[in-house]
Amino acid sequence: MVGLVASTLHRTIMAGTSLLLGTTGEILTERSGILNLGVEGMMNLGAVAGFIVTVRTGNVLWGIFAALLAGGTAAVFHGILTVYAKANQTVSGLALSMLGVGLAGVLGKPYIGHQLPVRLEQVELPLLSRIPFLGELIFHQDPLFYTGVVLAFGTWFFLRYTRSGIRIRSVGENPKASESQGVPVQRIRFLCTVGGGAFAGLAGAHVALSYSTSWTEGIVAGRGWIVVGLTIFSLWNPLRGMLGAFLFGGIFVTQYILQPIGVPPNLLAMLPYVATLLVLLMDGLRKDQRSLHAPAALGEPYSR
Repeated sequence: MVGLVASTLHRTIMAGTSLLLGTTGEILTERSGILNLGVEGMMNLGAVAGFIVTVRTGNVLWGIFAALLAGGTAAVFHGILTVYAKANQTVSGLALSMLGVGLAGVLGKPYIGHQLPVRLEQVELPLLSRIPFLGELIFHQDPLFYTGVVLAFGTWFFLRYTRSGIRIRSVGENPKASESQGVPVQRIRFLCTVGGGAFAGLAGAHVALSYSTSWTEGIVAGRGWIVVGLTIFSLWNPLRGMLGAFLFGGIFVTQYILQPIGVPPNLLAMLPYVATLLVLLMDGLRKDQRSLHAPAALGEPYSR
């Protein structure tokens, strides 16, 4: 029984890692006032770039780098359109999402069913991995899990306690007042958008190089939209986002637990997205209205 629980929790962490990476990046982007609905497309581009480069080179590190580059490059276009060209952020994000999913489908089609020559292997942390139960559960994971946890804690500390982080939050709240104090609003928004896109590409790399064993069409499977929901659920707090990511990772794993007892597969596949809708609904009905504490200038273009 203990072994079954440990195995389930271990898979939960694996399933939630990509959500953690994507949510941390989206929080960073939205804290600066830029709404990015293109996370799904960026994750797909990161996944396909990471998979193809890993297959071609046989080096998973090159695949991770390619995924970072793909997600960041897609975010550059979103940043140029929304920050400098003042395009509608919702339209730009949706267009980027559709473009990323379509492009990943075209590029990945020749690789459907292909196995990776090398996967992102799990790493045991010295001494910590020997802790009973927790050692196998937390300290025996792939490097992107450790990266995601470090980035979540680092982003939380950066936004809350550093001068640059306070600038980012001020830009997201009141860009006009921030610029009057000499803060480069457009540069900060652009850099946060690119950084968030790189995180999304890294999230896609985790799906393709660690969580899955081969390339399948639609490999990201809507995780980018769950990331957008988790960003709201987290109240734009990276630590709360980490808890939400692993909670939804558990919902993904629940599909495989319930399937053997006869629950229809199509119904199980709906669970993560139904849970996302319920979380957003409950958040909207919250009496204390904490959900309204979004960055005040989120989604609003700013002109000097």
